[in-house]
This record gives sequence, C-alpha cells and structure tokens, in this order.
Amino acid sequence: QVQFVESGGGLVQPGGSLRLSCATSGFTFSTYGMLWYRQAPGKEREWVAGISNGGRNTNYANSVKGRFTISRDNAKNTMYLQMNNLKPEDTAEYYCNAGYSIYDSRRRVFDSWGQGTQVTVSS
Repeated sequence: QVQFVESGGGLVQPGGSLRLSCATSGFTFSTYGMLWYRQAPGKEREWVAGISNGGRNTNYANSVKGRFTISRDNAKNTMYLQMNNLKPEDTAEYYCNAGYSIYDSRRRVFDSWGQGTQVTVSS
C-alpha cells in the first residue's frame, strides 16, 4: 500500500521559513523522482518542485525559484521542502507524490495522495 505522509506545515509570518517533510512507504523510494504540489482554496492543484531519484537534479516552478529548496534522504524514504522568504501567495495545502519525470509533473507514478500539510502565511 503506497502511502505519503506530509508534515511540517503551520502558520508563519511573511518572510518566515518552514521545512516540510514527506515520509513515504509501500514502494521503492529511490527508484523514482519525487514531486511537491500545492493547492489553494478555489485553485487547481499546481506543481511546486521536483527532484530526481538520486537527488542530483532539481526543478522548480518560477513562483518559488530562489526561495524553496527540495531535497531527499533515500535512506529514510523521505523528501523535504525548505521554504524561505514565504509570501502570502504561498498559502496552500502542500502534497507530495512520485513522478516519472521532474520536468513533467503530469506523469505521476501513483494515483493516491496523502492528507497534505497546511501552510498559512499571514501577518
């Protein structure tokens, strides 16, 4: 049973930082690239960042480039998203999934999603 467990979200002021975690199980984590997505109320789910299976290559949406850093620890089957200089526009529910390509977020490996973790950026 494939599982994704997102954590680390919370309430933070503009300019602040958060570090999200995505703990996985039920598949060979190191085989696949991993992707972060987010969804704000009334908006479509959008891709945020991707990292290749070995962690050597990364890709970011223009909206977060230079502020967010994606990483992974294959020994722990866990992916991370370090979010700095947060803006109100970053407020959303954040989700993770596996991907066949970090350059095409539509090519997800699994259809299931975790519960997500809420990030709220507000003063």
